[in-house]
Amino acid sequence: MRRPLLAALLAVALAGVAAPAAADPIPDGPGRGLVPAYTGGPATPEPLAGRPVPANPHQGPVGTSSMHADSYASDTYPFPGPLGRDPEVLGEAKGGGLPGLCSTVTFARRTGLIVAQCTRGQNFVLRLIDPATLKDLATYDLPPRPSTVQAVFSLSLDKVLTDTSGGAYYYLDPQDRAVLADSAFHLRRFAHDKGPDGTWRFTVTDDWDLSGHLPHDCATWTNPWPKGECDPITAVGPDWDGLIWWITRNGRIGTVNPESGAVRMTRLTGEGIQNSFAAAEDGVSIVSDHALYQLRADASGLPEVVWRRPYDRGTGRKPGQIDQGSGTTPTLFGDGYVAITDNADDRMHVIVRRRGDGGLVCQVPVFGSGASATDNSLVGYGDSLFVENNYGYRNFFELPPGGSSVGGVSRVDVKPDGTGCETVWTSTERSPSTVAKVSVPAGLLYLYTKEPRKDLLDAWYLTAVDVHTGRTVYKVLTGMGKWFDNNWAPINIGPNGTAYVGVIGGLVAVRDRA
Repeated sequence: MRRPLLAALLAVALAGVAAPAAADPIPDGPGRGLVPAYTGGPATPEPLAGRPVPANPHQGPVGTSSMHADSYASDTYPFPGPLGRDPEVLGEAKGGGLPGLCSTVTFARRTGLIVAQCTRGQNFVLRLIDPATLKDLATYDLPPRPSTVQAVFSLSLDKVLTDTSGGAYYYLDPQDRAVLADSAFHLRRFAHDKGPDGTWRFTVTDDWDLSGHLPHDCATWTNPWPKGECDPITAVGPDWDGLIWWITRNGRIGTVNPESGAVRMTRLTGEGIQNSFAAAEDGVSIVSDHALYQLRADASGLPEVVWRRPYDRGTGRKPGQIDQGSGTTPTLFGDGYVAITDNADDRMHVIVRRRGDGGLVCQVPVFGSGASATDNSLVGYGDSLFVENNYGYRNFFELPPGGSSVGGVSRVDVKPDGTGCETVWTSTERSPSTVAKVSVPAGLLYLYTKEPRKDLLDAWYLTAVDVHTGRTVYKVLTGMGKWFDNNWAPINIGPNGTAYVGVIGGLVAVRDRA
């Protein structure tokens, strides 16, 4: 057995840092006293203009129910985030001595608790978390991913760190149930409540086995090199009619009717899907590693392509992406627009199309020549898009001490008459890999930043940028060292005004004291 090798590789990546224990603060790496704990000053709220994001009737409230905040994948929140007023930072380890990255954080309306999907070593765990203390109230172990086995036997952590399957792209429904597809090809709904003994618990209320519809000859510890196909589910989400859509790494797109259990499926031949998808009243937007699609389900629930528009996928995977192709989940915004980025070799482009017919609105190059890439969803609200440059970052294991990404964050607006787009501002902030978020009423774009340092120290900051001007308003130090690298996890803004960031060590919260 070679399972200990993966732990050894992780230990090398985190060398020199004390391992956190379960239910403990995340310990710092060296150098905290050598970097500023806070720079800038408190923000004065100035809302971002635009119509509110509509609520999908089959998903939880806007801003609370998925990695990308809502069904439009807008990555915006209708409530204020931290303004930088005497900020407090809290960190909680979730890995029991191994990486415990919380990939997705959602907020239950009825109980006010956090529902999160986190790692614990090689496994995924569904966690119920107190939003004030970050302590676990209940956990539910999810099946391990086959990519973990592949990583051990191929001596490549990249197998794990480029795998988006296993449950990170889940959502909360209007009843606060987590709807999640796991690595055992089961689509399940998880409710949470208090048991007879007064302790919190997760309960599976529905379970649809999709293994009969998908190839599942996957790597196991006893059969690490299977000969068949393994096609895990990467994301699930509801359309406006209540069907649960799901997509797979190898380009399969399907639906489950939650009332009848009927499953319908189609496939994008020769194309893969690495990101999540967005849903609106007029259909579902999906981007493969070749093209952007608009789809709708027919009367039987079968996904049908309304239109397909290819994009420039470049000639290879860039440092700053987890595969070759667009790194963005489609973002729905403005007056019927959908936006992605391409993977063009020289300069990446922000591409905006009309959802109705796929007509091109604009294709705007961003960032520097030969140094532009993103693997994070665009933030979209009103007529504005925000895009960050991840070029130079691959994963926490490969980021050298003191290193960072090339950096850059831009705001791109659709012109008022809809005839094109323009770049409004570009910030030089370096946000290596986080899913950035916007608080609409605060008028702040939240990044997770790290500057390169010759002294090899790794200082990580929650950084707030004015959405109107691109000016950095304030920075709050969250921690030092590898344990505070977020490794592609998003920022999430809670209804309580707290910013939550999943990091290698677990979960970090930043909130105003006032």
